[in-house]
Amino acid sequence: MSAHCMLTGAEPGFGNRISHSHRRTSRRFDPNVQRKRYWLPGEGRHVRLTLSARAVKTIDTIGIEAAVARIRARGVKV
Repeated sequence: MSAHCMLTGAEPGFGNRISHSHRRTSRRFDPNVQRKRYWLPGEGRHVRLTLSARAVKTIDTIGIEAAVARIRARGVKV
């Protein structure tokens, strides 16, 4: 599963693990991404979205229709 949010655009960040001896190795900070299925009443169908936990809360606030409009404005196919 890709670690990208369709609504907010959250994607992995990169940095270093630092051991007790202070040796550095690469690591990846993945966003908390979940697959959610929503009913889209305007189109009469379900949509499956890959969303970060923050985006799920945003959809609860603005509604699924507005969220899908924002996703499409970003150029992501729904």
